[in-house]
Amino acid sequence: MQIPSPIEKIETHWSESASIDLWIKREDLIHPLLSGNKYRKLKYNLARAKLEGKDTILSFGGAYSNHIHALAFACKEHKYKSIGIIRGEQENSNNPTLSDAKQFGMHLHFVNRTEYKNKNTLKYIESLKEIFGDFYLIPEGGTNEYALLGTSEVISEIAFRFDYLCCSVGTGGTIAGLIKSCPNESKILGFSALKGDFIVKEVHDLLCDKYSNWEINTQNHCGGYAKTNNELWDFINEFKEETNIQLDPIYTGKMLLGLKKMSLEGLFPKNSKIIALHTGGLQGLRGFKK
Repeated sequence: MQIPSPIEKIETHWSESASIDLWIKREDLIHPLLSGNKYRKLKYNLARAKLEGKDTILSFGGAYSNHIHALAFACKEHKYKSIGIIRGEQENSNNPTLSDAKQFGMHLHFVNRTEYKNKNTLKYIESLKEIFGDFYLIPEGGTNEYALLGTSEVISEIAFRFDYLCCSVGTGGTIAGLIKSCPNESKILGFSALKGDFIVKEVHDLLCDKYSNWEINTQNHCGGYAKTNNELWDFINEFKEETNIQLDPIYTGKMLLGLKKMSLEGLFPKNSKIIALHTGGLQGLRGFKK
């Protein structure tokens, strides 16, 4: 386990052109199987489950979910039983992500998309307890108050002053934790991986509207969640050639592509110190290759 994760100074043709100082915090290097924001989000949830005396953890995710993959491994390591409520058909059960989850000991329960939409309702949670017995519940993506405790710790690992800290945004847990612990003179800049601006309200709700040191760019989703295009893949390949750092196409690739565009548009003052958070998720590349 590599905590704190390293921060590397990187140089690209676009960061040099925009005259910005660019670093990347390598959360992807925390652990080969439990890395990035998934480690951060699960850290205090696992501690809470132990405190409550629970021996089973249940959560939700899609067929290629980084959260499901990380949770299954974490439960194996900490000797919890794990249950994954998976959106979609059981024919996906042999994909690389879910095959790993099964090997880690997770019980996979497949539901259709209509049923999956009930994942946050008390009635549906109670129906799952009738099937599986008592469990500790972690929401889809791992985002809850305990996740924010974990993601907020990233800031304490940065030993120098920065102007912007950039991260990808899915369910909002990572950016909310960063915002809560960010120094007043710095700004958190999120890049949504999902189509639409609903995530802005969800982050406001997570923070109870107490903070103003942040914004979310909703224009660089490349078509929506898990959608890609040639521009994104070309950028990921270009970034790998320039920095020898692999990006994923669902989250961090979109974030850094958006950061590149903003930089070249002159939206950052010259000599700005910018840190990009690499939140892992590289296991998902196998699904795209498949």
